[in-house]
Amino acid sequence: MMGPAHSLSGAAAWLGVGAAAAAADRPMPWPVLVVGALICAGAALAPDLDHKSATISRAFGPVSRTLCEVVDRLSSAVYKATKKQGDPRRTGGHRTLTHTWLWAVLVGTGVSVLAMTGGRWAVLAILFIHLVLAVEGLLWRAARVSSDVLVWLLGATSAWILADVLNKPGSGADWLFSAPGQEYLWLGLPIVLGSLVHCAGDAITVSGCPVLWPIPVGNKRWYPVGPPKAMRFRAGSWVELKVLMPVFMLLGGIGGLGALGVI
Repeated sequence: MMGPAHSLSGAAAWLGVGAAAAAADRPMPWPVLVVGALICAGAALAPDLDHKSATISRAFGPVSRTLCEVVDRLSSAVYKATKKQGDPRRTGGHRTLTHTWLWAVLVGTGVSVLAMTGGRWAVLAILFIHLVLAVEGLLWRAARVSSDVLVWLLGATSAWILADVLNKPGSGADWLFSAPGQEYLWLGLPIVLGSLVHCAGDAITVSGCPVLWPIPVGNKRWYPVGPPKAMRFRAGSWVELKVLMPVFMLLGGIGGLGALGVI
């Protein structure tokens, strides 16, 4: 999938979680619903850190481009070191290490620990990074024609405001994990979800996605999970733009209304 569809599916997924939480009598305060949807939309772009031409590579200028190059080389090295006999030879690390459940869980866990122990500045950094990515994904047309600095200012301003809102009593800093010292522990959840939704989106494209790594399947450790090939499509095709993106918008709207108790 392309960046806009990944971000939209990530936001829709978190809104669906909000509806499920409301049905389970653990409703999200509205700031958690909004912030989580934006983080998940941004995190749904993050697995493409292994692709030098992806949306995320442009999000933070030379810093993100350099990081993408490093992750690409790391992913390629891990692939070569762990592949089995049935895994094909390949150059580059795209759709390998960062497109796995293990990567999603490790990154989400790391963010949760950082948010819980790092104080306000750690929370602000997490929000800033993912809000910038959400703008790049959800508002990609506007982001493309505007200055990077304007997008960064929007991300920084929004992060500052939303951090203040979350920090107010009852606004969601301690949602789901309410024991003392566990504030913001939930911030890792939309990051894990966004990464897994990205993998699911890539799995239904032509190449599939090795989301199960390092669990081997047959003679492959990097087995490309996906539906039958007749049901797959090429990234950026009319199926993605004309069918899936409207469906994601519809599902996100239904999930948001359910999370807020409207339906």
